[in-house]
Order: sequence, then structure tokens, then C-alpha cells
Amino acid sequence: MLGKLSNEEIDQVLSGNVIGRIGCTNNESVYIVPINYAFNDTYIVAHSQEGMKIEMMRKHPEVCFQVDEIVSLTNWRSVIIWGKYEEITDPRERYYAMKFLVSRLSRVRASETAGVAQMHEEMEQNGTLSNIIRPVVYRIRINRKTGRFERD
Repeated sequence: MLGKLSNEEIDQVLSGNVIGRIGCTNNESVYIVPINYAFNDTYIVAHSQEGMKIEMMRKHPEVCFQVDEIVSLTNWRSVIIWGKYEEITDPRERYYAMKFLVSRLSRVRASETAGVAQMHEEMEQNGTLSNIIRPVVYRIRINRKTGRFERD
């Protein structure tokens, strides 16, 4: 059976996962890449090192974000959101966004590229470390969301 997810089911998928894919553009090409994230009912909160994705989102902040839960080809849920990239630069807001993200990622075994250890270290030093590369912390302000499912 195919169907549409309710808003509550969409939020369950977003809350129950920490890996999604973000799609951004430079008006010439589309770039889709997996990211670690945390969902707080209003935003997708994430971080990244400076690079192509951040450069594209700064210039073109309208993005798409997608999360899947796949058990089998006939048992899955998929959510897509559209929203706006917002960099978090206020030190206090950045600290709490990082703390929220780290608390979600600490519950799972995250890869080295997730930067959880570096974020822990920066938070312990209250953002005063100069010997680490500070990630860009950002959120996606959700404008619209949709979800679909299939169950056997």
C-alpha cells in the first residue's frame, strides 16, 4: 500500500534519524550530499566545514532536504522538506545549536567526518580554541514538508 505521511509521521521520520541529504544549487548545477543533522520541530540543525556546499547555500539559500527509512523495497518512508539556509553566527545561539546537534549525534556511532569530537572540544573550551577548524553551524528553516510511504 502506498500513501502520504501525516505531519506527525513526517516529524517522527525527521526526529528518528540523524543522516539526511541536502540539495543545493549554484543555478548551473545541483549538488546533493549526505549530512548529519538534528531536528527540533522547526529546523534542521547541521554543521559543515567550509566548502562547495556552504558556498552554494550562502549564495542560494533555498535548499531541499530528504530523509529515508528503508526496510525493504516494499516497506519504506521518505520525507522531503524545502527551506532556507541560515548560518548561525551569534556565539550563544551557535553554542546551543552545537550542543543540541552533539547530543543527538552522541546517541549513535558517528563517523570521524561528523566532527563530534571537535565540537565537544570546542564546547568545553567555550569556543576559545584556536587550534581547531571551527565548523559552520547552520539551520534549515522549514517552509514546506511532505512524506510518502509504502508498506506491504
